[in-house]
Amino acid sequence: MVEKEQVWPLALATDRLSSDDGVSGLTAKKVCRRKCIKCCGSVAAVLLILAIVMIILILTVFRVKDPEIKLNSFTVSQLQLISGTIPKPGVNMSFIADISVKNPNVASYRYSNTTTSLYYHGMFVGEARGPPGRAKAQQTLRMNMTVDIITDRLLSSPNLQSDYASGLLPVDSYSRIGGRVNILNVFKRHVALIMNCSMTFNISSQGIHEQKCKKKVDL
Repeated sequence: MVEKEQVWPLALATDRLSSDDGVSGLTAKKVCRRKCIKCCGSVAAVLLILAIVMIILILTVFRVKDPEIKLNSFTVSQLQLISGTIPKPGVNMSFIADISVKNPNVASYRYSNTTTSLYYHGMFVGEARGPPGRAKAQQTLRMNMTVDIITDRLLSSPNLQSDYASGLLPVDSYSRIGGRVNILNVFKRHVALIMNCSMTFNISSQGIHEQKCKKKVDL
């Protein structure tokens, strides 16, 4: 009696191959997902580091600081008196204001026309205008501005005789410098420097006896 050969069904082999393919496919997906997560994590880490570095630079090196203005001296360049007491009517009288602008930034500070006005007991008596300029990074720029006095207006003040008798002439000055700080064309800031000074002019020495200044930064 001939024994029949045992034959395995083809379906079982086919099922085994499809099962192995499914496992390998899932493994490939997991590997790809891990690579994507690592890549995204690396990019996020780099962006975070760049953001932290930029914040540090903005708060330190690239931080726009307010320029500073200072009145160094205020002297008379021309003064003609009658009998050494009061100015002659119709003659020119001028003061020279020595003003310095300090730029503490890592970029230049460009400013427009500079104006300095002079007041005597609240009355406008003279003004000076300076040209625009540029203060380089970490530079202190000095400028001399000639303030031409309106002599007739000064002589019309009722306080002139008593002030000249005391030898002291109280004057107030107002200076304004408008400009802009520009760092790498990214960090820009408009800054206007304002300085109000109250001074006492000594007639005999033709110099400043006392001086008090208040500074303000207008953004």
